Amino acid sequence: MGTKNNFDIDIDFGNRDAALAHLRHISASMTRNDNTRSKHATGVYFTDIPHDANNLASIDYKQAEERGYFKLDFLNVSVYEQVKSEEHLLQLMTTEPPWGRLLEKEFTEKIIHIGNYHSMISKLVEPIDSIPRMAMFLAVIRPGKKHLQGKTWKEIAETVWDKPTDGEYYFKKAHAISYAHLVVVHMNLLNGM
Repeated sequence: MGTKNNFDIDIDFGNRDAALAHLRHISASMTRNDNTRSKHATGVYFTDIPHDANNLASIDYKQAEERGYFKLDFLNVSVYEQVKSEEHLLQLMTTEPPWGRLLEKEFTEKIIHIGNYHSMISKLVEPIDSIPRMAMFLAVIRPGKKHLQGKTWKEIAETVWDKPTDGEYYFKKAHAISYAHLVVVHMNLLNGM
């Protein structure tokens, strides 16, 4: 019997199917409420795992994790289809985005992960003007940290990365920072880079 993995790895692609077409893999499965098995939306295995003729894991992804199988999540992120090259991506990531444009409703509504939150952004006590602040904003819009909404960044920073005791969904710091970088990339793309 294997050991349980206590981590989650997500890899973003402009087109996950194009990437997977070049890699030998087995699709993860999940058990529905009616006990039927279906394909996991993003999970894949690159190690041997029992599977059926359709290349679908025979073991539910949660049970597979308990048995020590390692799943990667390959995610479709269409923003990356606009990135021309690795050099372009680095430029998009390292150029300071137009933070002030977050107050423009039409601009903010186009941005991945925050498009529905313009109203909340416009009412913040302090502006979002850095990746750490964007990461904290992405964290406080999750159920496990919504109680921090309306506080200063200093107050939010004190507990935003603590695991909630009530089991509510929350963002780990690594996920929030990664998503904040993606928001910056998208802001710079929308700004004409």
